Amino acid sequence: MNSLSEIEKKYNKWIIILSIIIPLAVVVLFGVNLKRMGFDVEPLSFLPPIYASVNALTAVLLITALWAVMNKKIKLHERLMKTAILCSILFLVMYVAYHMTSDSTSFGGEGIIKYVYYFILITHIVLSVVVIPFVLVTYVRALAQRFDKHKKIAKITFPIWLYVAISGVIVYIMISPYYS
Repeated sequence: MNSLSEIEKKYNKWIIILSIIIPLAVVVLFGVNLKRMGFDVEPLSFLPPIYASVNALTAVLLITALWAVMNKKIKLHERLMKTAILCSILFLVMYVAYHMTSDSTSFGGEGIIKYVYYFILITHIVLSVVVIPFVLVTYVRALAQRFDKHKKIAKITFPIWLYVAISGVIVYIMISPYYS
């Protein structure tokens, strides 16, 4: 049991560091617009449908991983979860790259749909920050073979991460008519 808690102790520092640095880096890089800084870059306007698709794929991977673990297909579950983490990283890289080369798009809907859009967007953003330490802790607990604790936190991590993945797709679908 000591070696397992050593693994968790080793990674807990990284979980804290990454849980702070990732959102801060996104905020800072989101504010960097390479065109306005004088760089001759083409807007990466082709990225939004790709990173929305990556979000959709993440949702499918998460649901499939849940099915796999419930059916005692542990190796499949592990591979699916690692792929879901990689998809989330890929999404983040593409999202930041898009916003560093393109102006932000304003939502053009009016009335109740505008409030629905902003509710989904705000909850998506807040929960995308909240889920980072949950995903990392859940992963480390599996890595440390603390499956009792892994399962306990996964019950919290899964619905948050799934909501973030699905709401990202919904946000894209709602704002896509307003891309210039």
